[in-house]
Amino acid sequence: MADEVSGTVRVDAWIWSVRLTKTRSTAATACRAGHVKVNGDRAKPAQAVRAGDEVRLFHAGRERIVVVQKPVAKRVGAPVAAECYIDKSPPPPTPVEAAVVGIRDRGAGRPTKRERREIEILRGR
Repeated sequence: MADEVSGTVRVDAWIWSVRLTKTRSTAATACRAGHVKVNGDRAKPAQAVRAGDEVRLFHAGRERIVVVQKPVAKRVGAPVAAECYIDKSPPPPTPVEAAVVGIRDRGAGRPTKRERREIEILRGR
């Protein structure tokens, strides 16, 4: 899987190996859906990554931006995985920012004054 001579590995295998996704199939699906970019370009699952490449992954509602330090093809433990990349991701959103906005039924119209006040209380305004 890993090419020892050139030091490259498949991007889906690397994302799974360093524990950015739980399964390799999830990593491959993210690649096919366009949620993975390597050096700014959309990545296919079999695209090779090497040390110094920037990998952007949109997964689980947040964007992860990492720079490859060491290409690994087999899943490694969390302490070793942390040494395989430099994390440049923005901090995760606070629980208040991540709160789901209330979804109204289609055709329900605008919220009433009472509903609007309840929404503002939920948002902390």
